[in-house]
Amino acid sequence: MKQGIHPEYHTIKVIMTDGTEYLTRSTYGQDGEELRLLIDSKSHPAYTGQRRSMDSEGRIDKFNKRYGRG
Repeated sequence: MKQGIHPEYHTIKVIMTDGTEYLTRSTYGQDGEELRLLIDSKSHPAYTGQRRSMDSEGRIDKFNKRYGRG
């Protein structure tokens, strides 16, 4: 490996959406810095199986009318 081209690898604290914390090693930020997650496997619908439909300005209805599904 070439010397001096790799980022510094250090310990940071990761804080999940539910408040749980753990230490990991990363190139993010500085040594001892906190990384607060906005979305993680405990809250994201792809992991939880909960589905949420966000119909802004009737786009789903407009699609259904256009393609004969409603």
